[in-house]
Amino acid sequence: MLLDNDKITVIRLKDPSQRPGIAYIDNAGLQAGFPSPASDYLEGEIDLHRLLIRHPASTFIIEVTGDSMKDAFIGDPSRLVVDKSLRPQNNDIVLAVVNDEFTVKYYRTDNHEVTLYPANERYKPLRIIDGMTFYVFGVVTFTIIENRQLNRVRTHRL
Repeated sequence: MLLDNDKITVIRLKDPSQRPGIAYIDNAGLQAGFPSPASDYLEGEIDLHRLLIRHPASTFIIEVTGDSMKDAFIGDPSRLVVDKSLRPQNNDIVLAVVNDEFTVKYYRTDNHEVTLYPANERYKPLRIIDGMTFYVFGVVTFTIIENRQLNRVRTHRL
């Protein structure tokens, strides 16, 4: 029904009190590709949990597979941070339930009509019509993808 064969797996978050700090480099002048001795700019530690998760009670991470959102850099596989407390806005990427199936798509509404858009031209948009069960389970706030996996989501090689 959803025109794709994506798969979604829930990942449990560890106890935030047992997370290690990660070295943080803060240098507004640092540009990608500019070689610089990073240790000269070490600012301390950053808490990724705090950075990525604004509403801990309503946020979770899921792992998705499939290629329907590859042009939005959501590849096979990717981990998505999803916040259930956020109300979806046009062009948000959402985790939605359509006819009892989960899907990840762009959300757009116009005159109270909702359409879910894939980020892959091989798939068609899904317009929500009367008789379908539909709700937004959560809004995707961050995509976590291993850079070495980017070749699976690029539309062309660099």
